[in-house]
Amino acid sequence: MSHYTYKTKMTCSSAIDFDIDGNIISNIAFTGGCNGNLKAISKLVDGWTVEKIEQYLKGNRCGMRPTSCADQLARAVREAAEKQEG
Repeated sequence: MSHYTYKTKMTCSSAIDFDIDGNIISNIAFTGGCNGNLKAISKLVDGWTVEKIEQYLKGNRCGMRPTSCADQLARAVREAAEKQEG
């Protein structure tokens, strides 16, 4: 298991921290953003695979922005998985 920090882009949150073990994501914590909603998302997807997080969250938008905190999480877990693979 390794810990990963992703600096978000174009969102109210500034970073996402999580653990990755193979393709399983856990211990997700957002810095900033909509506190209640992001805590809920973090609890709901805890233990999900990278692929499942991408399936449900990738492409979600926030208002007129081309991304959202949920979309940034999907991007973050994919980046972490690719770096872990080598």
